[in-house]
Amino acid sequence: MLVHEFLERSAHAVPRKVALIFEDQRVTYHDLDAMANRLANALVDRGIEWGDRVIVYMPNNVESIVSIFGILKAGGAFVVINPTTKGEKLRYYLHDCSARGIIADENHEALVRGIVPNVPSITFGVFGSLRGDSHGHGGTPHASFGSIQNEYPPTLPRVPLADSDLACLVYTSGSTGEPKGVVERHKNIDFVTTSITSYLENVPDDIVVNVLPFSFDYGLYQPLMVFKFGGTLVLERSFAYPVSVLRTMESEGVTGFPGVPTLFSILLKMDLSRYNLSKLRYITNTADFLPVSHVQRLRTLFPWVRLYSMYGQTECKRVLYLPPEKVDQYPDSVGIAIPGTEVWLEDSNGHRLGPNSLGELVVRGPHVMGGYWNSPELTAQRFYPSSVPGEFVLHTGDLFQMDSHGLLYFISRQDDIIKTRGEKVAPKEIENVLYRLPGVKEAAVIGVPDPVLGQALKAFIATDHGELQASDVILHCKKYLEDLMVPQSIEFRTELPKNPSGKILRQRLV
Repeated sequence: MLVHEFLERSAHAVPRKVALIFEDQRVTYHDLDAMANRLANALVDRGIEWGDRVIVYMPNNVESIVSIFGILKAGGAFVVINPTTKGEKLRYYLHDCSARGIIADENHEALVRGIVPNVPSITFGVFGSLRGDSHGHGGTPHASFGSIQNEYPPTLPRVPLADSDLACLVYTSGSTGEPKGVVERHKNIDFVTTSITSYLENVPDDIVVNVLPFSFDYGLYQPLMVFKFGGTLVLERSFAYPVSVLRTMESEGVTGFPGVPTLFSILLKMDLSRYNLSKLRYITNTADFLPVSHVQRLRTLFPWVRLYSMYGQTECKRVLYLPPEKVDQYPDSVGIAIPGTEVWLEDSNGHRLGPNSLGELVVRGPHVMGGYWNSPELTAQRFYPSSVPGEFVLHTGDLFQMDSHGLLYFISRQDDIIKTRGEKVAPKEIENVLYRLPGVKEAAVIGVPDPVLGQALKAFIATDHGELQASDVILHCKKYLEDLMVPQSIEFRTELPKNPSGKILRQRLV
């Protein structure tokens, strides 16, 4: 199935059902599909052809969803860029994917107009919103979002596409170098959305809230999945105002709540008894590991909710999930392969490993994406030919341990392993202990050069208050960790550096 058919089929089946709730807007499937069709006709009119990339540069809103599906309906491929991205980095994205056009809101129009004259591939821009027109002049030919909705027909343009065609590029965070565009084809997205919604047991009655940016694939896939199973998406710009989000979840009867560890850290410090979240059916976590202490507290606060601890990479969207019935017994595991896929561990020589072993996680399945855009050398480093002709498997670069039950446990990125006193230490094991200390909001451990130890362990901690002392942390670690895993130094900060998805960036901890 083509990705835009997720929306089209639901629009045909339940045209009057509310597909999207955003602020004071409630948009039905019929109207959302019609708006995407109008934009698609405008894009075709402006020369968008098969496979052309179009940047979507705006915050979470109705227009951004219309843009995603409109670009697909026109035969193009969308590239969502975080709206907080500054000029130089935006220029990098435009050049890297040879974008043909850009769709932005009025708040970014001046910035975009200053950049696109120096990007030869850009031939047009769309600015503004559904509720008003853009009145800028000069520079790249443009149209306003509002005028497009008034001037173009709501019929679907006839554009031949195959499920092997490019649907989108999702850029990695760039934490280990320049951001890389992951090639996602229609068939990859079709498969993985079906796999995920099957184990989440999604049904049309589900109402899912999304506070995560569409530039982050975990946020992007929320509308894709919801529209595929015909549910309702409650869209928020962010989790910057958690009280407002919780009130909306209560009033709309939200049943699904996807989040990341930093979001849950905020949530767990609030008085949740003020909100009626009894309709909540499931909570999901990915992007980074959820500390065991967070898992246990979420289970205590929401004992009726199915909690899914998961692991994924942009290069294959989702890899593992822990069945909720196992979360109390194995709270530090991220589970098993998602339905329809296979995973295993390999040693440094490429040999498969069995249970009770430690090795690199390797992934096989239709969700393994098409490599990195215009980067054959980088692609070859992560995507290896499998024993099946024409198939590639993904080497994640992450170390996992497998127990005798086949459950997998994230240990560390291979690059994050610290060598101290001649032994290898995984930062996650120390961080799990740090999160058990009252007052610790965020924690990360890195290795710093040391003439005697090789690398000394340094812990960075963000606290809720200023009462925690380094000596308290050291004593706490000595109680639960062997000597070589006790940090030699502690640094307190108000917060730790994170990427837009909330993942702590160890490379910036210096």
